Amino acid sequence: MKSNNKTMIQYFEWYLPNNCNLWQKLIKKAPELKKLGITSIWLPPACKCAGGINDTGYGVYDLYDLGEFNQKGTVRTKYGTKDEYIAAIRALQLEGIQVLADIVLNHRMGADEKQDIISYKINPDNRNEVIGDLRHISAWTKYNFEGRHNKYSDFKLDWSHFTSIDYDDNAKETGIFRFYGKHFSDEVDKELGNYDYLMGCDVDFNNLDTVDDLNSWGKWFLTQTNVDGFRLDAVKHIRSSFYKRWLSRLKNTFNKDLFTVGEYFSTNVDSLINYLDYNDQVDSLFDVPLHDHFKIASESSGYYDMRQIFEDTLVDRRPSKTVTFVDNHDTEPGQSLESWIKDWFRPLAYSMIMLREKGIPCIFYGDYYGVPDKNIPSMKEFLDILLLARKNLAYGKQRDYIDDPDIIGWTREGDYYHQDSGLAVILSDGKGGCKQMNVGKNLANTVLYDCTGNIKETVYVDEDGNGIFYVNGGSVSVWIKKDNMYNL
Repeated sequence: MKSNNKTMIQYFEWYLPNNCNLWQKLIKKAPELKKLGITSIWLPPACKCAGGINDTGYGVYDLYDLGEFNQKGTVRTKYGTKDEYIAAIRALQLEGIQVLADIVLNHRMGADEKQDIISYKINPDNRNEVIGDLRHISAWTKYNFEGRHNKYSDFKLDWSHFTSIDYDDNAKETGIFRFYGKHFSDEVDKELGNYDYLMGCDVDFNNLDTVDDLNSWGKWFLTQTNVDGFRLDAVKHIRSSFYKRWLSRLKNTFNKDLFTVGEYFSTNVDSLINYLDYNDQVDSLFDVPLHDHFKIASESSGYYDMRQIFEDTLVDRRPSKTVTFVDNHDTEPGQSLESWIKDWFRPLAYSMIMLREKGIPCIFYGDYYGVPDKNIPSMKEFLDILLLARKNLAYGKQRDYIDDPDIIGWTREGDYYHQDSGLAVILSDGKGGCKQMNVGKNLANTVLYDCTGNIKETVYVDEDGNGIFYVNGGSVSVWIKKDNMYNL
């Protein structure tokens, strides 16, 4: 039975203009994405945010407003209206592309009123430590959602639905202020002692009314949108048992297998594995350790030991639970988690996530289309080559030749179901060179060429499938059958 590779794309970047009409663009682009082999798409958060049309989607104000009500100075969000959002989802699904909605449940921003609250100030470097005595603060914690007029839900939020906030309006002071009678969950990452608090009004997942409303919202959202799954924001900051129960309820209610990928931004692979082992409802996490290896290698001026590139990464330890990526909206220049891979290494990194057997690769919109605001050029031409190679050729047994500090490679032997499938990949962070590799019987007695165009000469593969493959310095070459029917 023919089975094609899965490939995800993150279809937004942080610096998109506020008139980008993203939902409308997606309706037009859906057929093209399908032809390139995209099987799932991660859409940005669709809810109304504190920043109105200028908000990328993570300053969530009202979960029930998907661009339908006049709130925060606008009806539409940065990306369009609710009707356009639903139409984009339908257009993608008609092309057979799975749609993942980015949901942000950890915090709220842009409250409508202030409240006087008794609080403790917390040491930001050790969240288990209280600084000073109890104090009265004035905090923006009351959410009335007046522009929605109780449509879909009459639930309102106040300080009792949160654990903490980052600003005292009385003293005009920033910090972490935990409300009296509240405590941070112990089911979160232990960085900084306890990483429950991230930003804004921190949602209290111990509050039963809050959880009940989020359960109701999940059912409402899935009924409204019929998405195929979720990208879960900031899971390391959210009580892990919440998503375990929340996702289980949704799957049972709708009898639907919802695919989920969580953002657990940590370079400690054991933390990611512990989360996955506990929370069997979350299908996968992004491979932050691999992203970190890419960054270090890109900054090592050719002195990184490429034999270690996959060691202690999620794709190495839990390959069936991994979504690999090179960069995303949070790692872009100027963002809070900035860790941008240097330009010269990006083609190598993309080859390592797209042409190997394990993990689901995620292409970043900012790489595919470029980031004009940061003068980052488009990689579309190169990525289209890799996308088509992944869709049509990257099948069969994988042989690794990760045995040199500067030049590594692997081959895929191809399979019966994909004509002319199989390939060889070789890359170098140093001066370049060559490596003998075996591509298997499917490509034996053939001539291969480098579809990236980096090497102009061809390579002959002998009757046993052996060939000597070349690569330039600081580069990657992808060798496929010459005169391939797919014309990459």
